[in-house]
Amino acid sequence: METSRENHSLKLALVVLLCAVLLPACGLRHPRSADLAGPANGGDQPDKVLYEKATSEIAHGRYDVGRLTLQTLMNTYPDSEYLAKTKLAIADSYYKEGGVSGLTQAEAEYKDFRTFFPTAPEAPEAQFRVGMAHFHLMGKSDRDRQEALLAEAEFKEFLLQYPDSPLMPRVKRRLREVQEVLGQSDYKIAKFYYVKGAWPAARGRFQDIVEQYPSFSHADESLWYLGQTYERMRQPNKATPCYAQLMSDYPLSDWVDSAKQRLTAMHQPIPRPTKAVLARAQADALRRRRPDPVARLSGMMSSAPDTSMTRHGPVHLGPKPAVVEAAKTPQAPAPAGASIAVQPVGEESLKSGKAVDPKPTNGSQGATGQQETAGSPRQGSGAASGQSPEPEPTVK
Repeated sequence: METSRENHSLKLALVVLLCAVLLPACGLRHPRSADLAGPANGGDQPDKVLYEKATSEIAHGRYDVGRLTLQTLMNTYPDSEYLAKTKLAIADSYYKEGGVSGLTQAEAEYKDFRTFFPTAPEAPEAQFRVGMAHFHLMGKSDRDRQEALLAEAEFKEFLLQYPDSPLMPRVKRRLREVQEVLGQSDYKIAKFYYVKGAWPAARGRFQDIVEQYPSFSHADESLWYLGQTYERMRQPNKATPCYAQLMSDYPLSDWVDSAKQRLTAMHQPIPRPTKAVLARAQADALRRRRPDPVARLSGMMSSAPDTSMTRHGPVHLGPKPAVVEAAKTPQAPAPAGASIAVQPVGEESLKSGKAVDPKPTNGSQGATGQQETAGSPRQGSGAASGQSPEPEPTVK
């Protein structure tokens, strides 16, 4: 009896062992990430299979493998319906990879996508990513501003090319942040010139801030210093509009009282802001955050620019290009004798068919007379010099 029980237990153990060995071979195993990128069914198109596999690789951070698969798709199936998506996926892979090389390559790929597919629905997003590539490469205001200028140009291009895009609010917000960084750069230089007493140089910098960056956090202060600079240069007539604009465009500024005092001293009218400007200034005051010491310390250690003080005002697209008119070349006067005289023809000449010589006009007579007069000194040159003209040779 005990022997039969031992045999039964041994058989049961063997069955469990066989199940543990054979069940994984029957397909009850966890799929790998590489298998997830395979076709959902056997009827999928090969270009679709390659595209889905590449996007899965990119989503898992294997950018090189994904781009290699996408390049294979483009070379193998040049007429595929996934060609536009493939081109955009390559650009997205570089953008997600980041870094200087990745963002630089992403910019080139996005521009190629807009060149080959200008009417694609993804074209606005590609243009936005071009500007964002420069935005991520942008440094602080006291560093090289080349990337900031390029980002500003690309965002302005978006606003001009796609005014009805749903990405418009995001583009405007990024453009304000870029102009905040550019304004900080110009403001530091202008303040340096102002302290040094270089009034023409300070005037140029402050003027650029006022005209190009109206949403800059120190635009009101720039207007005040611009007016002060004009007064130092003994040009009070140009300082008055600066103080008036400060009071009308920035009614909640700390420099409003000072500007009002200067206008009163100059016996100029005191402007009042509109309701829309006042509401916008109040909204900016509510959004403005107090400087946090910890955030300020972390910002000093970071290489990214500080855009926390950006206002939510209008964006500046720059002056419109001047219309160049074609120069009108003056017409040369008609030469003498070039006019055609038209005279009536009688019935006799029409019946006979002979041409009638027109009478010479005054212009033709004058021209003929000038030619004869010009030739007369040559004929009488010998008599004028007191020598007799030589006789013409006779021909025998």
